[in-house]
Amino acid sequence: MSIQWWQILLLSLYAGYQILDELQIYSSMSAPVFAGLFAGLVMGDLQAGLIIGGSMQLTVLGVGTFGGASRIDANSGTILATAFSISLGMNPEQAIAAIAVPVASLMIQLDILARFANTYFAHRIDQHVETMNYKAIERNYLLGALPWSLSRMIPVFLALAFGGGLVENVVAVLNGDLKWLGDGLSVAGAVLPAVGFAILLRYLPVKKHFPYLILGFTITALLATLFSNVQLLGTSVASVVKDLPAAFNSLPMLAVAMIGFSLAAISYKNNQRTENQQVATPHSTSEEGEIEDDEI
Repeated sequence: MSIQWWQILLLSLYAGYQILDELQIYSSMSAPVFAGLFAGLVMGDLQAGLIIGGSMQLTVLGVGTFGGASRIDANSGTILATAFSISLGMNPEQAIAAIAVPVASLMIQLDILARFANTYFAHRIDQHVETMNYKAIERNYLLGALPWSLSRMIPVFLALAFGGGLVENVVAVLNGDLKWLGDGLSVAGAVLPAVGFAILLRYLPVKKHFPYLILGFTITALLATLFSNVQLLGTSVASVVKDLPAAFNSLPMLAVAMIGFSLAAISYKNNQRTENQQVATPHSTSEEGEIEDDEI
């Protein structure tokens, strides 16, 4: 299956848009899981797109761009990995390790290039500020989005338009003479989400809230087992009773998310109540105006 021109066009346009969404719009359409969803829809295999996008989302779960630092471009990696995985019949886990992660890492250099190019428009804005030329300030502010967008759009377009043959040869080698390496890449791709969770746990206050961590793990395990058994039971009954119209779906993560939301709401209300009580109750002082021991 070859990648059609309209698929290349749509994926390239999305690659140019997603960085702008990440910087200013904040609609969540720049998340790797959405990139996998979009690329999967365009390429005609939603499941493969969600597997790659979800895995890349978990990989960068605890990674941020604090202080303007560049990070790996998981979105562009997801787009290319999904497109080539579906068009060449490549294993999604193998595509994550062989395409998504290397491409995402290489895109760091283009991110830095876009930042350098954007300073040209920043200096022009400084000049127009001195002359109070508001129209020119607005125009250069909008033009500053071009380096960001092109830094993603052009590489994705070139890779999709001219890189299919190279990727196809790589896939053939990985599934042939270097099958051991291809299997290793598949295992590495499956392990990468655990790395994302490890980074996230490194920065979360786990020691302070470890009971919630244990509770969440336990609830997830229990509900996953419960829903899986209910789905299996319902499917078995439906295979025997032909007139049974019910459909049994497994939704353990939805239940876990609702429980987590409830616990977060309870914790937020308790914190708000404590803060209100502290504001309403003034600190007691002694006759000399000194702070009492119980306030320290």
